[in-house]
Amino acid sequence: MIDLYYAPTPNGWKIAIMLEECGLPYTVKPVNIGAGEQFEPAFLKISPNNRIPAIVDHDPPGGGDPVSVFETGAILLYLADKAGRFMPADLRGRTRVLEWLMWQMGGLGPMLGQNGHFKLYAPEKLPYAIDRYERETARLYGVLDRRLGDAEYVAGDEYTIADMAIFPWILTHKRQEITLDDYPNVARWYALCRARPALQAGLGVMKDAINRNPQADAKTRETLFGIKT
Repeated sequence: MIDLYYAPTPNGWKIAIMLEECGLPYTVKPVNIGAGEQFEPAFLKISPNNRIPAIVDHDPPGGGDPVSVFETGAILLYLADKAGRFMPADLRGRTRVLEWLMWQMGGLGPMLGQNGHFKLYAPEKLPYAIDRYERETARLYGVLDRRLGDAEYVAGDEYTIADMAIFPWILTHKRQEITLDDYPNVARWYALCRARPALQAGLGVMKDAINRNPQADAKTRETLFGIKT
């Protein structure tokens, strides 16, 4: 059994989707990030960066003590190895998946996160910041669109953890004020992934707990963004 320490955010969705796709049994351990539960000592032992998601695998490959994993890229790789799925075995295929997984973690996620923050949550609308992250978001969408013009899925012909890492961030496109009509290859891929039953099941985990307006509550705003007003 795997314990999934979770909140329904793009990063949380990645791991819920992977667990559903693999059919691995798991128990959801909700973490109320608006209330600051990610800073509690017990959670920090599992996720020292005080971020969700994290997992604890009570039945790790090879047996022995439970294994905890934090950071979404590391979790996806761990689960791919455990399940023997969604990661090519050949050198070239594995390299492509790793490239696009790192692209998501180092580029797409952080930049879209900043774009969303300055558009939606910042107490002051800063034109320089909004313009900077809008342009970088558009550039990254363009990179993804060009890639998907050459391949069925992000890393090639097969659906992999790279798709699972990227999809949750593209899911936020309307909130980011992006239209997929401008990125037809992304739109094709988005529909292809969205139709997967396991992906839909992953997105449904704790769906009712999604907080679309965390800036509206002073305590939540301070906890998540360090903003006091």
